[in-house]
This record gives sequence, C-alpha cells and structure tokens, in this order.
Amino acid sequence: MKLSAVLLRVADPKQLTDFYTDVLGMTARAQGANYRIGYGGQDADLLLMPGGGGYAHDGGQRYWKIGITVPDVDLAVSHLREKGVEVSEPKQFRDIGYMCHLKDPEGFVIELLQHDFQGNRPDNAADPAAPFAKACIGQITLRTGDITAEDAFCRAQGMQLLSVQDVAQYGFDLHFYAFTDDVPPNPDLWSVENREWLWKRPYTTLEFQHIAGAQFAPAPDYRGLEVQGLSTSLRDAFGDPVRPG
Repeated sequence: MKLSAVLLRVADPKQLTDFYTDVLGMTARAQGANYRIGYGGQDADLLLMPGGGGYAHDGGQRYWKIGITVPDVDLAVSHLREKGVEVSEPKQFRDIGYMCHLKDPEGFVIELLQHDFQGNRPDNAADPAAPFAKACIGQITLRTGDITAEDAFCRAQGMQLLSVQDVAQYGFDLHFYAFTDDVPPNPDLWSVENREWLWKRPYTTLEFQHIAGAQFAPAPDYRGLEVQGLSTSLRDAFGDPVRPG
C-alpha cells in the first residue's frame, strides 16, 4: 500500500502544472483532462483535475496544505524568489522544523520543510543549481476535530502512527501516519528526536492538525486521496473519498 496522490480540482490544470514543473522541479504527465505531477520517488503525486477555480485558503476547512521536504530550505527560497515567487522568511518553528510557506498560483498552500532543524543542516546538503533535486512531497495535511476516528481509519487501512507533536501554544497537535514498516528512533512518539528523522522519509505521510472537538467544513476543491494497492473506493473518517491508485 502506498499513499500515491492527493486530488485537487483547479481552474487550469495545464497552467498550474507549469508552475510545479518550472518552479518546484516536479515532472508531469497528462492523464486525459488531468495532470499527474510529482517528484518520481516513493512519495505521493498531485493529481490536478479541471472544474475548480474558486479555492480560497480557509482555516475552517478540512484540507490544509501539502508539505515539500528539502535538504536546504534557504537555497529553495532563494530559487523561488529569483523566479518571482512570494515566500515567507524561513524560521525554526518551535521544536517542529525549519520551514517557510508559499501559495501556488491558485492559492493552495505549500510548506517547505527542511530535513534538519536550523543549525543542524550539513554543509553542501543541496546543489545550489538544483535545490529541489532531492525534494519529496513529505506531507498531505488535513484538519480534524476527532483524532480517534482518524486513527481508527488509518490503522484499518494498514497505516502506522510515526509521530505526535504538541503545538499547545496554538491550540492543536499534529499526528503523522504512513504506509511503512519503518520504526522511529525513539519509541516515544511524542519525542523531538523523531522529527528530523521523519522529515527525511522518502514517502508521504498523512498529517492531521488536530483541534479537539473542532468542526471543519469540506473543501470543495479537495477531492480526496489516492492509495495504491487499495482494492475498492472508501470514505475516510470525515467522509472524503479515498480511491484506489
């Protein structure tokens, strides 16, 4: 089993594909009216589907973002700014990671997350001429008010919980699931020790921003997930589709 794609409905799949390939270094192939784009490794793709165009990032909706993990966020930011892309200033966010954020041309949020915490990055971690050469879609992030139901659904599909991260200052915690047999270095899944390890995984994790008891609205242009190896279409704990890949 593999988390193989996140499905997004967009106004112009070809034009948005050009952004991801030209700016973020992904590769693409057409699938009928859709475009499948990604980095070509074990990680998930983006499947861009026509029919959208009204997306607005909203903290009250189920869908949040994708996260792209890279070896050197600073190099990636320099590259993006040279391309004219507006991106936030990188910073170490608590004991979570060294990161920054941007939006694609249709408003979907992208997080850039470094493999190592600020100050821990090895010298020459990335090629300045190709800052996204080792990039990975590391996270697909959804919001939930009921992590117990999400946990039951993920485990029923064969995913395991790899990390739990407390962000109490902002009123939420983060839970990361994946189709993998990998074992985190510290058996305490709340441990900070597991986080840099997690950002180096070559596959995509399903991340939940959990705000206990919160109610979230569907995001109409988020069309669910694709899982390679799934035998039949399902609905997740929220009711969004999960389809075979």
